[in-house]
Amino acid sequence: MDYRIAPSILAADFARLGEEVSNVVAAGADLIHFDVMDNHYVPNLSFGPMVCQAIKPHAAVPMDVHLMVEPVDDMIQAFIKAGADIITFHPEASRHVHRSLSLIKSAGLQAGLVLNPASPVCLLENVLEQLDMVLLMSVNPGFGGQSFLPSSLNKIRQVRQMLDRHHAQSGRRIALEVDGGITPANIAAAAQAGADTFVAGSAIFGQQDYAAVIQTMRDNIAAAQQT
Repeated sequence: MDYRIAPSILAADFARLGEEVSNVVAAGADLIHFDVMDNHYVPNLSFGPMVCQAIKPHAAVPMDVHLMVEPVDDMIQAFIKAGADIITFHPEASRHVHRSLSLIKSAGLQAGLVLNPASPVCLLENVLEQLDMVLLMSVNPGFGGQSFLPSSLNKIRQVRQMLDRHHAQSGRRIALEVDGGITPANIAAAAQAGADTFVAGSAIFGQQDYAAVIQTMRDNIAAAQQT
């Protein structure tokens, strides 16, 4: 399995965001995770499509846009134009999940759904054929710097089993991303449970040496796979 590290710029220095993106890509990031909050679906406000468009030239890796907004379809259109490569959204924020996913797919982007800690896994069942990614929140969305919820490991296992069955039936792989409180200390447990893509904010941007943290995360995953 290929494992990917997706630093969340929600924890970056906003005063020099382009530089931060360039630096974390040079340090080994596989994706740039872009959290969009609207102070409606979640109680916080973050970035809009203009910021995504502005930092796109600094990101030599895919832009992984997580929409925590409601309603979602207009923002999907805006971030398609802004240069997103992957767009994920919460099914609770869409009146018609299939239609919202189709907006993303028809633009040639990768599409995904996000499940909150209390969201049931069954929400994925009828749209697996449209998904390129499932993002599991291991904290309640809205704020960075929260601690990983241990109960998330069981949910990762449940979704991994679902995605493995889908792969066996269709031959198509769907990425399983986890977001919330990921650190070098717990990333291996999340990988062993079945995640393959890891969003980390303050665990990376809060450190002086981004490359060292990312490498430690990879080393810890690799060590766990050998046990």
